[in-house]
Amino acid sequence: MMPSGEAFDKVARVIGLEYPGGPKIDKLAKEGEANINLPHTYFEDNLDFSFSGIKTAVLNLYHKNPEVNRADLCASFEKTVNDMLLTNTKKALKQLNVKKIALAGGVSANCHIRENFLKMGQEEGIEVYYPELKLCTDNAAMIASAGYYHFIQGEASDLSLNAVPNLKI
Repeated sequence: MMPSGEAFDKVARVIGLEYPGGPKIDKLAKEGEANINLPHTYFEDNLDFSFSGIKTAVLNLYHKNPEVNRADLCASFEKTVNDMLLTNTKKALKQLNVKKIALAGGVSANCHIRENFLKMGQEEGIEVYYPELKLCTDNAAMIASAGYYHFIQGEASDLSLNAVPNLKI
């Protein structure tokens, strides 16, 4: 399963936007229109997400037509990811009878996603929480918190520690 933030970063890289891709796509999408049809992936029997199909569709479209309007492509990508997130969230809210949700991670900084989740919350009578924008950077606060608790327990690393994406904490 590919997280939505990873899909934003990969799409941004392919169309020539700098890392991190989420804020760059968010900014460019404001200049475009969501007029490109991209695939939505849903699973009937569960609440899983997969953004690999939309990522692959954007990559293929861009490689076949590098002259495509990047702002429209970003707006279409952003809207499709938003639709997928909202659809599954509404499904989860009903299945689990939940009345509160929290958005987190880098994608929670996306203006379109925040706006539409707040709108959905109002329509569905659900409380929607999200952190300040400065705390919406790839779960940095969560990572820092985990590091803090390891540090106060006396666990530390020398300066040879390298980034390991799948490191067990």
